Amino acid sequence: MLGIRLEPELEEKLDSLAKETGRSKSYYAREAIRQYLEDREDYLKGIAALERRELRSRWKSLSAGSA
Repeated sequence: MLGIRLEPELEEKLDSLAKETGRSKSYYAREAIRQYLEDREDYLKGIAALERRELRSRWKSLSAGSA
């Protein structure tokens, strides 16, 4: 269970969307959190891949320099 407080403007937008679509506010909150977490996970995986690539590049440069 999770309780959140929203700014009044955001609460109004969420309430309006829920009423217009017949979906619950909880549905949209869950979907927004799910999407954010997926995006964040993808971002962090991308950063980790770039860091590994940078480390490999540095290692190759160091190895080439000592040969």
